[in-house]
Amino acid sequence: MAYAEGTTVPVEKSIAEIVSLVKRAGADRVAQYEEPERFTIQFAMEGRQVRFRVGLPAAADMPTRDGRGAMLSNAQRIARAQQAHRQKARALLLVIKAKLESVTSGVETFEQAFLPNVVMADGATVYDRIAAPIATEYESGMPAQLLLAGPGGARS
Repeated sequence: MAYAEGTTVPVEKSIAEIVSLVKRAGADRVAQYEEPERFTIQFAMEGRQVRFRVGLPAAADMPTRDGRGAMLSNAQRIARAQQAHRQKARALLLVIKAKLESVTSGVETFEQAFLPNVVMADGATVYDRIAAPIATEYESGMPAQLLLAGPGGARS
């Protein structure tokens, strides 16, 4: 069972709670944007830009049948998609709250907690840059060549 699977808290309220949370934690710039297929929260803190993008399922992505095999109406599929949106917003609030608590408690540094979500100069997150090379290394069993820019922009 997913966290907050049955929540009735509107997505907008969860996003407002996230914005308030990161501002209280010291974020000096906060942005939020919604698109049909995802919502994004981005903020500046500790000298870094941090971005969380959460994919949202469309009604068309919802199952066409319920657990008993009965056909679901379009309205039921829309309701299930909206429930999934509410659940994901609550889960993101929990994730960000846990990361901030980890930093406050000294379990991790800010960089350790938020590194995958740090936005680089080209707009990609650290995760975007390193996910494929890590997967390749695991598949091949061989260390991947480090392709991050070094001092002066030289690649190493």
